[in-house]
Amino acid sequence: MKSIAFFDITRAHSEIRDGLDAAFASVVGSGYFIQGAALARFEEEFAKYCGTQHAIGVGNGLDALTLILRGYGIGPGDEVIVPSQTFIATWLAVSACGATPVSADIELNSFNLDPRAVASRITTRSRAIMAVHLFGQPADMGALGILARRHGLYLIEDAAQAHGAEEAGIRAGALGDAAGFSFYPTKNLGALGDGGAITTNDYDLAQRIRRLRNYGSDVKYIHEEAGTNSRLDELQAALLSVKLARLEEKVVRRNEIAARFQHSMQGLPGIHPPTIGENKRSAWHLYVIRCEKRDDFQRELTAMGVQTLIHYPIPPGRQAPYRDGFDSKNSTNGDVAAAECLSLPLWPEMTDDEVAFVINAVQEVAIKLSTPQAQLKAMP
Repeated sequence: MKSIAFFDITRAHSEIRDGLDAAFASVVGSGYFIQGAALARFEEEFAKYCGTQHAIGVGNGLDALTLILRGYGIGPGDEVIVPSQTFIATWLAVSACGATPVSADIELNSFNLDPRAVASRITTRSRAIMAVHLFGQPADMGALGILARRHGLYLIEDAAQAHGAEEAGIRAGALGDAAGFSFYPTKNLGALGDGGAITTNDYDLAQRIRRLRNYGSDVKYIHEEAGTNSRLDELQAALLSVKLARLEEKVVRRNEIAARFQHSMQGLPGIHPPTIGENKRSAWHLYVIRCEKRDDFQRELTAMGVQTLIHYPIPPGRQAPYRDGFDSKNSTNGDVAAAECLSLPLWPEMTDDEVAFVINAVQEVAIKLSTPQAQLKAMP
């Protein structure tokens, strides 16, 4: 075995090629490409999978988060609490509404919002908490929900990486007041292009978002408010329905691989595998470890044929749109995660031999980069 790709989307598509071809032909043959039967069917199926009453297909994950905030009337003068370390789309959604993203630090063991940090950042201007299930690990929605109810805040899930994640048997998408999903091609449920969705049990919010995504219109040529154009098209909806039918088995396989990783990496010198709460199921969109010598670790794995990536090397608060006035004390753990995180290959079509190859490589590199004392301790 010469090398392991970080992700190989062609394997997943080859398994369902006939279904994808049939879905494509059905949409093309219908002559209907925007807000038709394929979208309605996918929205119903995805809402059922997540355990919510409503799912609204939109153009992408960023639009999903932005439309939730707009749907709740959040805008200039309002604050939304966001994680110190996440993909920048979480922060951009807040800015797109004219509101202010307020950084709260993360927990290093889960990479998600620390409820204690959130509590310290709530002010009279706070309107919502945006909880990201980063890398597919569910945030502490129980503790965050208590804070949200106590202070009268909306609890919004950024579930862009969490298709199939669960807390206490409840799936991501149904853990807060509303959730935004991304269907970017590499996601657990990925389109063949961009796409996104919003899930909620709030009828009024769902109706408003359906209007906002369609130029602010419920009835053609009658526009009740200044909306936008963000609609999941028929073709992507049809293709996603094919993939959704196999999503659960893919999440189960991701958990099987992650369990092997977790078992094999306990106690390895210089690395820290993630921690998952007992009442949680991660979607394992990414398997991310912290490495004390991250750059050396990545270089060694590359030389051994294991492709890795870094998610995300610069926290949002240190990026150009936000660095002015950014208080680094609210990103202490976020900065550590940015400096130490390394994403290993984990995708459901990996063979057992490929999983073993990655494990053996990580173990070998961990020992190689450790101190002489740690090397002796690790020897059989």
